[in-house]
Order: sequence, then structure tokens, then C-alpha cells
Amino acid sequence: MTGEVVKVRSWEEFKRLVVESKPNAIVYNIEQHGLSGTRELTALRLIMPGKEKYYVFLDFRRGDKLRETAIPVSVDKNGNRYLEEQTVKDFLKAQFERENLIICSYWTI
Repeated sequence: MTGEVVKVRSWEEFKRLVVESKPNAIVYNIEQHGLSGTRELTALRLIMPGKEKYYVFLDFRRGDKLRETAIPVSVDKNGNRYLEEQTVKDFLKAQFERENLIICSYWTI
């Protein structure tokens, strides 16, 4: 694999690529950042490994859900917004309806 990264701009395009490519796995990362104490960022990064490329899709919070996928964003007792890992996994399994599709998270430092 050459490792070229292709940014996918829409959820519909990412879904189409997954259906056509039939990857063995999709990797996700839930990104939580508090920016300057007044603005927070909740995002979901999806990565599909391809034969010669990695396809990456980013989805960001808008209100109480993610903009493209409409995955709900939870709020804890302190008012902090977050994505639940199981909700992300369940959503992806429902979207792609493939028993053998591995859905796993990764962490970056």
C-alpha cells in the first residue's frame, strides 16, 4: 500500500465507496477537543483502508447530532458533549449490513 490519503467529502460518497470496495474493516476515531474554553469540537473520523489508498471521512457536530451521519451526540451530567462508541459501532453495522465487517477504534497521541 502506498499510503495515499483521500479525503471523502460526504457521507453518501463514503458509503458508496464502502459498498463498492467491500473492505475487511472500517476504523473510527472519536475526537473531543475543548477549544479556548468557549467552543468545543466533537468529531468522528472514519477510515477505510483500500488497496492503494486510505479513504478518510470526517463528520462534525451540529446541535445534538453529527452533521452528515446524524449520529446523536450525548451530554453528560456536567454538560459535556460526547459520542458513545457503541452508538457509532451500531450505526456503522446498521448502515453496511455486513456480518464480517470489522469496526474498530484507534487512538492517536
